[in-house]
Amino acid sequence: MCNEFSGSTICLGRQSGSAKTLTELLSGNDLCLLRGDRCLFQRLNFALNCGELLFVEGVNGSGKTSLLRGIAGLLDFESGYITWDGQKILDAYQGFRSDLVWLSHRVGFKGELNLLENLQFESALRSCSMEKTAAVIERLSLAPLTSLPFRYLSAGQQRRVALARMLLANARLWIMDEPFTYLDKAGQALVAELISEHLAGGGLCVAASHQAVDIAAPTQRVTLQ
Repeated sequence: MCNEFSGSTICLGRQSGSAKTLTELLSGNDLCLLRGDRCLFQRLNFALNCGELLFVEGVNGSGKTSLLRGIAGLLDFESGYITWDGQKILDAYQGFRSDLVWLSHRVGFKGELNLLENLQFESALRSCSMEKTAAVIERLSLAPLTSLPFRYLSAGQQRRVALARMLLANARLWIMDEPFTYLDKAGQALVAELISEHLAGGGLCVAASHQAVDIAAPTQRVTLQ
C-alpha cells in the first residue's frame, strides 16, 4: 500500500498563523516516489521555517532514507519537487548544497588517519578555526580519542565524529539519517540536545529514525508504513 498524504503533514508546536507570516525556507510539494513497482509515498507535502524539524518515522524499508535523499537532491522523485528559499533546488543546486550537511550510515572518514587528523581535514575544508575544532571535539567527548586511528574507533565513537563534522559545517539545514544509531542513551540525549540547539539558533533539521525521540522544537512528523 502506498503512503498517501491528502495534504500537509501534521505540524506540532507551530503557533497558529505563523505560517502566513514566515517565509517557508524548505518545502516539499506533492512528492511521489516509486521503488520498482511499489509506491513508497505520494501527495506528500511539508513546509519548514527556521527553527523547525521534520521528523520522518517508519520501519526499515518504508522509504525514510529515500525521502531524505530526495530532499537532499541526491535522488529524483517520480513527481513533485523540493524548494529551498523560494527556488526549486535543481535550479539553484550549488547554493542549496552549500547550505546543507548530511549525516548518513556511511561516515566517510579515512581509516588510517587518526580522529584529530580527520577533523582537521574537515575543518580546513570549511575554514574553521583551531579553537572551534577543539571546542567541537570537547563537546562530543572525543578529546581522549584524538590520537587513535579512525578505524579503531567503535561504531558509536565513529558516529560522534560524524556529528562533530556536522557542527563544523555551520550549515543551516541538517539532514540526518538514523542519527541515534550506535549511540547509548547518553549519546542519544546529546544528539537530541544538539538538534534542539541548532533549531533554537535558526537552523532547520530533517531527521529520519525508527526510534521515537522527543526534540524540544516545533516538529512536523511524517509516518511511512
